[in-house]
Amino acid sequence: MTENKFSSIKPRMTKTESLVEASRCLFCHDAPCIRACPTSIDVPMFIRQIMTHNVKGAAKTIFTQNILGKSCAHVCPTEVLCEGACVYNHLNERPINIGRLQACATDWAIENNICFFKKGLPTNKKIAVVGGGPAGLACAHRLTVLGHDVVVYEANEKAGGLNTYGVAPYKYTNKDSLQEVNYISEIGFEIKTNTPVNNAMIHELEKKYDAIFLGTGLGKSKKLNVSGENLKGVCGASEFIYELRKKEQKISVGEKVIVLGGGNTAIDAAVESSKLGADVTVIYRRSEKEQNAYFFEVELAKKNNVKFIYLASPLEILGKETTEGLKCIKNKLEKKNGSKKSEIIPIKDSEFVIPCNMVILATGQEKMINFYSSIPDLELNNGKILVNNFFQTKNPKYFAGGDCINGGKEVVNAVADGRDAACGIHEYLMKGKFNG
Repeated sequence: MTENKFSSIKPRMTKTESLVEASRCLFCHDAPCIRACPTSIDVPMFIRQIMTHNVKGAAKTIFTQNILGKSCAHVCPTEVLCEGACVYNHLNERPINIGRLQACATDWAIENNICFFKKGLPTNKKIAVVGGGPAGLACAHRLTVLGHDVVVYEANEKAGGLNTYGVAPYKYTNKDSLQEVNYISEIGFEIKTNTPVNNAMIHELEKKYDAIFLGTGLGKSKKLNVSGENLKGVCGASEFIYELRKKEQKISVGEKVIVLGGGNTAIDAAVESSKLGADVTVIYRRSEKEQNAYFFEVELAKKNNVKFIYLASPLEILGKETTEGLKCIKNKLEKKNGSKKSEIIPIKDSEFVIPCNMVILATGQEKMINFYSSIPDLELNNGKILVNNFFQTKNPKYFAGGDCINGGKEVVNAVADGRDAACGIHEYLMKGKFNG
């Protein structure tokens, strides 16, 4: 029953559907869909290959640019990336369903274990990759293709990062993620799971490896710093989704759930809670148009009976031992001279209480500053690691990519970072370049 509730929102196309959809493509010469993809997949090429019954060729075209092309086909916000750039949008017609076509090719290749890459000639160089998420896996794969020996250190029981533990299951399942991890790692790099890298261990890795790639992602959900935050029934959104994925949707939620935040993670947590049977309300301190969540994610939430309250901020989580309600205050927005963003002004005497027995905090994630600060010469900006165009840090032995440098973008951005960082590491190790 639970599985049905979390069935894919983008079901697989049949062969006939994929051929019909591929035939709609205009095969633009200067294709905007390629430019809109952070990994620059040749979209017209792989669609033409699908149209001519060359699914294997389509998969190779995709994986050459994006080795995590399967997960990106399922979890990417294609509506604002490749599909959002499709010329059909300017003709008042439905854009090509690029994501689902990409899934046709990549799903087929992985299910049939069709491998396109092999380990390059040995360089006798050893690289440690810290973090087995999309950035780390993409980096490890490209480094292996280039002939390097790579070991990935993953803190969790299973690799895959957000694809395994942080993506809504109606977008991508645990089974799919782990199948993809196995497919990628078959090229010949090692993954050590249940192996968190702490401040002491990172210095041991320095002695053992020629270079280190940091693909550590982000930390725990941020605290609100309001009274009642430690009550039973209060949890962070990333921790909530982690448990949901780890236990394969077999978790219980409160009867009335409030999700605090306006981003895509807040929407995921809200939809998941609703699918588990809760009455869900999302509360966001700003207006609907200022919400960071994509419009199509908000629409999905509304279709799943999620309610929204805008222009309200939490003051206190109520209850003795368990959560019983949330006290909020209404806000208004005022533009200050020279300021691009409106200032939030609490409205006097506008407090109100919403009964609930679960509060999910989706107001951002912490940066791993304590860990980063233990690495010599690693420069940070607002908790994010600073890198150059080759993804190299000020400490020449360290490279970084993904959420730890961009603050939290899409899986496809992390893949692009990891792939390109691998090329930077190769240049550094083989040509002695320090690009800092």
